Order: sequence, then structure tokens, then C-alpha cells
Amino acid sequence: MPRGWHRELPRLPALTALRAFEAAARHESFSRAATELFVTHGAVSHQIRALEDELGMPLFERHGKRVALTPAGRLYAERVRDALLQIADATRALQAGNRDKRLTISTMPSFAARWLTPRIGSFIERHPELDVELLSSNTLVNFAHEEVDIALRMGSGDYPGLYVERLLDDVFFPVCSPAFNGGRLPGRPQDMAGMPLLRGEGDPWKPWFDAAGLDWPEPRKGLLLEDSSLLLQAASEGQGIALIRSSLACNDLLSGRVVRLFDVSIPCPWLLYFVCAPGSLNLPKVQAFRGWLLPEIERFREVLAQWE
Repeated sequence: MPRGWHRELPRLPALTALRAFEAAARHESFSRAATELFVTHGAVSHQIRALEDELGMPLFERHGKRVALTPAGRLYAERVRDALLQIADATRALQAGNRDKRLTISTMPSFAARWLTPRIGSFIERHPELDVELLSSNTLVNFAHEEVDIALRMGSGDYPGLYVERLLDDVFFPVCSPAFNGGRLPGRPQDMAGMPLLRGEGDPWKPWFDAAGLDWPEPRKGLLLEDSSLLLQAASEGQGIALIRSSLACNDLLSGRVVRLFDVSIPCPWLLYFVCAPGSLNLPKVQAFRGWLLPEIERFREVLAQWE
């Protein structure tokens, strides 16, 4: 046995708290950490507060909704990240000989949170022999250097050297909470003048304004959110009007958390694609997921048709 094997470990903070802290420290945002970990903002805040209480010192400085690491928090974050990476490396090494039973899927945080996570349970029940790992990232996968089997991506579909299958078209339209503006919702596009328009990075309003016959410039003020899922959440909480993809808003529209405004939509310039390395396409685990995914997408497309 390695030297020191019998030494009892001191009491350690909960792993869930350390994971929440590491993600929040890396993003310097509780909301983005929550999206990455598929939990609520409140859960991340609670975990970090409990960790701070256990350590007896603050790890973040809080300025309203903004947070920043304290000097002690920054040092602790570096050590915690190193330790978690060592655990991850050890886990990957142990599982390296068992790759046939592990299916790793990479997709965007917004699509993972709003579409894939609520549905993937049926795939796992159908294929209990597979260990499914879902990675959320906006970065395109490098299949040659990453242990990822499948990527689901919104984009142009121009991914040279890879197997690419088009899954879904999409459209943009404005949504808001039914309680927005005290329930006095704009009846015509021009009635949005002076109302808070939520902004998403890479999702400009100007093309929709043009389609609606409004000679308005791109909004330069108002809340700017990097992730589309957070944009939709802000709209559902009554913070403004969001221009959102129908595929992302579908569940919130069906539940009534948001409502669509106006009968004007514009095509989304990015489509959803199934992407994998050509040599992986015929692997049984990849075919199993594709065989589950395509009918799910088709059923979803039928639901989306009512908002196109």
C-alpha cells in the first residue's frame, strides 16, 4: 500500500459545495455556475454560503447581483480546482478501459438545460447498460483530443471532416411574462417603444424590427445576458421582453410562464446539428442515442409548428 494509506483524512467540505464554488469562481457568476451544474441560482448561493460558514471566512464579495472572489477565495479556488481536476483525471483513467459503456454528449448550456436534460431520462431507462455523461459548453468539440462521442450544436453545419446531420430549424420571436408591465402587454410591435428589451449576445433585435416594419436601431441599453437560458429566465420573471428561439421557449410557452408577442418571427440563422467523428457513427452506443434522438426531435418539431 502507498505510504500514508492508513492515515485518516481530516473532515472535508461537501463535494457538492466544492463543485458549486469552483464553477462560481471560474465564471465569477452564481447564475452561470447554476446553468453549468443544472441547478438553481439559489442552490449555488446556498452551497457557497454554507462553505463560507464552514471555513469561517468569505470567499466572494457580493455587490448586488455581481460577485467577485476575495483574495482568500481566489487562492482557495486554485487549490480546489487542482484537486477536482485530479479526481476527474483519476476517474477518466479508471474508466478508460470501459469506454464502450460510457456515452459522452456535449451540447450548449441552454439546450442542455431547456431541452435535453428534461428528456434524456427516457433514453437512460431504455439503455441502462450505458453510463451517460452530459457536458455543457459553447465551445465546439475537438473529437481528436476530447473523449466526446456526440455533439449537439447550433451553428452553420460547416464542420469539415465530421459526420454532420441536420436536426432542427428554428425561428425567433419576442416573449415576456404574462405579468410583465402589470399585465398590460403591447398589442402591436410599435407599442414596445420605451419598454425594457432584454439583450442576448449574438441575438440582435434589428432583423426582427425590420420584419415587424419598425425602423428602430439595435438596443444599446438594458440587461445583457450571455446565455439564452438566462435570457428566457429573465423574461419569465418579468424583467423585460426577450427575443428568443422557439425551441428554447417551448416549455415555458406551454406552461404559461411566458407568452408570445405578435405574429412576427424571423428565421434563426443557426440550425441544430448532430455531430460526431465519422469513425464513431456506427458504434452501438452512438446509434442507440441517434435512434432515440431522431423521433424525439420529430415529436418536438410537431409541437414547434404551432409557433412558426
